[in-house]
Amino acid sequence: MRQKVFASDFDGTLYFYKADVKLPPENVEKIREYQAAGHLFGLCTGRQVGGLTPFITGLVKPDFFITSSGANIVDGDMKPILKRGVDRDVADALVRELNPKGYRLTLDVEGDICVFAKMDYPGKYYVITGVDDAPPGLIHQVSVHTESLEDAARLSASINERYGDRVEAFQNVIEIDIAPRGCSKGKGVMALREHMKARYGDFKLYGIGDSINDLPLLEASDVSYTFPYAPEICQQKADKVVDTIVDALEDSMRDQGVGSRE
Repeated sequence: MRQKVFASDFDGTLYFYKADVKLPPENVEKIREYQAAGHLFGLCTGRQVGGLTPFITGLVKPDFFITSSGANIVDGDMKPILKRGVDRDVADALVRELNPKGYRLTLDVEGDICVFAKMDYPGKYYVITGVDDAPPGLIHQVSVHTESLEDAARLSASINERYGDRVEAFQNVIEIDIAPRGCSKGKGVMALREHMKARYGDFKLYGIGDSINDLPLLEASDVSYTFPYAPEICQQKADKVVDTIVDALEDSMRDQGVGSRE
């Protein structure tokens, strides 16, 4: 049987941080069923590795993690597949510009979360004052929390205009994820495909997401899914609109097609 690989966005797709039940048990059960059937399931997200593990450990064990918009990709045992970093001088310039304006900033340094004030968080994180006292290693991504869709769109465009030769800013609702130039969720799954070719050959890739920053993932997948609550552009680009990730996983398991977009 040809291998099936399912790459899922996290927030708003699998995990709902504003809901009473943040990780629905039916999502967990269906992922386990999918993997038990011999298929691979992983996450493709703007979050850091450290922004995922506290919420899924003991519930879901992904076969791969595409994190920080494709800048940090590891397998299910956290062994590196691909790692890229934002130049520290660019990260420093962004921090010096945006932190004084009251934006909430987060840095992904080698999968660990770095913030500028203490927060209520169940996992490991560092409180820093700037790039100079951040832990050593690659800064995979700089993330910015804004207060509105309009502010996020404006700031994303401004960052891409000024630093677009070195980084790429992706709007995720009111969040902005700033990754190294050439990184995206789509490039992440393409790198994963290349990495897995030797073992699985030309597998079939399924992708699901709910926001603008998921468009590269939807476009790079052989079969793509989104939701009725996703932006219209996502619904136009996706192959199928489903109510939940459970519906998408069931559809993938039923799928007998053999074609891919490669």
